[in-house]
Parts: sequence; C-alpha cells; structure tokens
Amino acid sequence: MATGMKPFRFGVDMIAPAPRAAWIEKCRKAEDLGYDIIGVGDHLGMLAPFPSLMVAAENTERVRLKTFVLNAGFYNPALLARDVTGTDQLTGGRFEVGLGAGYVKDEFDAAGIPFPSARQRLDHLARTIKELKDRYHDPDHQPRPAQRPGPPLLLGGHSDGLLALAAEHADIIGFIGSAVSHKMVLADAAEIARRVGFTKAALGPRLPEVELNILANFVEITEDRRARLEALHQRMPELTAEELGELPTVLFGTAAQVAEQLEAHRERYGISYFTVIESNLEALAPVIELLHGK
Repeated sequence: MATGMKPFRFGVDMIAPAPRAAWIEKCRKAEDLGYDIIGVGDHLGMLAPFPSLMVAAENTERVRLKTFVLNAGFYNPALLARDVTGTDQLTGGRFEVGLGAGYVKDEFDAAGIPFPSARQRLDHLARTIKELKDRYHDPDHQPRPAQRPGPPLLLGGHSDGLLALAAEHADIIGFIGSAVSHKMVLADAAEIARRVGFTKAALGPRLPEVELNILANFVEITEDRRARLEALHQRMPELTAEELGELPTVLFGTAAQVAEQLEAHRERYGISYFTVIESNLEALAPVIELLHGK
C-alpha cells in the first residue's frame, strides 16, 4: 500500500425488497464473499433501512451495517437521533450512518411532505447533523451509542454545498459519479477529479482522517475488457470506450485487471472505499479476495 493510502473497504448497496429468509441469505452471502459493509438505501418501495439492517446484524457476525443513504428530509432530527443511537447500541457498534439531502421530488410528494428547495434541504441536513452530534455528546441521551462519540458519519453528494458540509462534519465522504434523469449519465474522469479536488481542499488538515467512497455503477469480470467497454459506449455514447475505461464507476476486466484499476483509482483520487449495487454482489467478489488487507 502506498504511503498515506487507506486500506480498501468494499460495500454492497441492497436495493431489492425481499422476504425475511431471502434477505438473510443475501446478507450472509455478502459477508461470506468478503464485503465489509452492507448498505440499505432510503427510497419508497425498498425495505425500511433500520429494521432491515437490524435483521442483517442478527444474522451476520463481522460485516458493518450502513444507511446508504438516509433522506434527511424524511426525518425529524431528534427522532432520527434515537433511531441512530439505538441501532448502534443494538448492533454492538457495527452501525455507520449515511445521510443525504434528498433529491427525488416524487417521493416527497408520495409521502405527503413538501419538497423544499435545494438550499432548504441542505439546511435541514446541516440541522440534522448538529442534532445527531449534540445527542451523541449529551450524557443524558438514551439510548447511548455503542461507538464513541457516535457511529461514523457518511455524507454523500455532488454539489459544492453538500461536499463543503461533508468536509466539515463527515468521517466518510461519498461521491456520486452519475446523474439520472430519463437515463443514466456518467461523470467523466475530469469531473470526478474536480469534485474530489474541491473536497480535499475543503477538508484541509482533516484530509488524513476522512475516508473517500464512490459507487461503482458497472462491474463485470471478463477476459475481453475492450469489447465490454465498447458495448457500454453504445449505451452511453457521451463518453468514448477509452474514457469509460478511466472511470472508478466502471470496473471491467479480469479480476486482476479490476484490482489494478482500483489500486490506480486509490492512488489518483484517494478513494479507498468502493460500493456496488447488489446485482454486482458476486461480480466483485474475486477482486475483493485479491485486495483483502491491502
């Protein structure tokens, strides 16, 4: 490992609802395949984050549990603090809390919650972070978190405002390498570098303390990396096959090639924590095996 580089961590974002037995099975599989973190999102139509993570905790031994990420706009900060500290307590300190400002207007509408402006959503996220940290440090707050002062905080986003907030408060900063409107569009390597560079500058002396994360949207273990990049280019013509091959969000090649890509991305960006969605759970497993402990 290069000097100053953080060790790799690998997470999987569970997005498909499942009955209890199937949910337990896939959480156990994630742990058996070497993943470090099981994450659960916060969208209508998915399993609710806190109960699903508690079931995961009860049926695994090592893997950490994360909200990836909670929509802060759905929550009263004081009530959220109770859920966060209670979950940390009942998982024995295996919990990590991921927060975002919320962005899907249709979900606010479906929940009967007014959809605030971007500025209002960011302000509410800041108030939520303050409430959580205040409760962690309040000796009278119950339930007490198992981790001191509280579970690690991940903030994920793309805008200057959110990344600046993350640089001030987060233990882990998650970068979004894609945007979805009517179709997915991947940020190019230069844009990812700009977002990472902005964040590192905002972190200043806190940089060595903070872990950087990104969601890898596409993962495929293949003997013909070039052919798979060309095929993805046909779906996403905004970027050439060569440009797609430079991205930390596109991991194509043999297990050894993908492992080399991840080491190069860690060297270039400082990103050491990579997350995949559950459809790529098994695809990344041979890469995790190669990079375990590095």
